Amino acid sequence: MKKVFITGGTGFIGSKVTDELIKRGYEVHAAVYPDFIPERENFIQYKINLFDRKVLEEIFEKNHFENLIHLAWYVGTKCHISELNMDWVSLSLDLLQLFKKYGGKKFLGAGTCSEYEYKYGYLSEDITPTDPGTLYGNGKHAVYELSKIYCKQNEIDFKWPRIFNLYGPNEKPQRLMPSVINSCLNDEDVKVSDCLKFQDYLHVEDTARGIIDVFESDLHGAVNICSGEPIQLRTIVNKIAEFTNFKGNILWGAIPAAFGDDIVVGNNEKLKSIGWKPKYTLDEGLKATIDWWKQHNKGE
Repeated sequence: MKKVFITGGTGFIGSKVTDELIKRGYEVHAAVYPDFIPERENFIQYKINLFDRKVLEEIFEKNHFENLIHLAWYVGTKCHISELNMDWVSLSLDLLQLFKKYGGKKFLGAGTCSEYEYKYGYLSEDITPTDPGTLYGNGKHAVYELSKIYCKQNEIDFKWPRIFNLYGPNEKPQRLMPSVINSCLNDEDVKVSDCLKFQDYLHVEDTARGIIDVFESDLHGAVNICSGEPIQLRTIVNKIAEFTNFKGNILWGAIPAAFGDDIVVGNNEKLKSIGWKPKYTLDEGLKATIDWWKQHNKGE
C-alpha cells in the first residue's frame, strides 16, 4: 500500500484531501493537533505539534516516508499580516529537509493564489508575475522558490498546487458563503459588502481532487487549482437567497470589502490537461452546501 505523510490533513481542505487519498488506496499518516479525531481504516494519526522537531524526526526516521503532502499553515486571525507566517516558512523548509534526510521522493506543498500580483486579474502559473503584497503570500512564495530548487538538487518530485477561493461544508462560519447561508436560514438581515468584485470559487471536494490529481500526475511546480470562471460575489449572495427562499433584507455595503481587487480569477488549463474536471457546478455546490448547513445550523 502507498504511504503518505500529510500535515493539515484534518482541516477544511485537508480532510477532503485525506478522504480522496484513502479512496485512492493510500495509507495516510497524519499529524493532528491538539486532539485525535475518529479512527478510520488506513488512517494513522500522530498527535504532534509540528514545531516539535525532535518528535517529528522520530516519526520520519521510523517510517521513511517517500510521499509528503504539506497543507498546514497559519490561517487564523489576520493571517495575511501575521508574523506567524515567518515561523511557518521556517517550519516548512525544516520539514522538507527532514523528508529528504529519510528518503523522501515526492513533495507536494500547498501554494496559494495570494502568491500572484493581483492587479493582472487573470492569473496564469507561467506568465503572471508573483509579487504578493502580504506576509502570507510572500511566505508561501518563499517556500515555493526555495523548495523548487531544493527538490531539483535532491531529485525530489516537486508539486505546488496554488489554491484559489473555495467553499463547501464545514467552512468557517464567518466566511462569506456560510455567513450568508446562515443569515438566510435564520431569517436575519444579510450583512455584506457591496459584493461587486469578481472571484474564482471552487467546491472544496473539487479542490481536493485537483490536489491529488496533481500529486499523481507528471506535472511539476505550480498548478492553479481553480474553476477558471469569474463570478461576481453579488451573484453568489443572490443565488443563496434564491435557493433558501429568503424573503428578508440584503444590506449591500453594510460591511467593508475584504479585499480591494476588482477581479481575481485563475487559468486552469494545466489542471485540465491531466483530465481533471469539476464535479459540481456553482449551483449544485451551493445547494449541497446549503443542505449541509441546514443540518448544522444552530440558529446563532
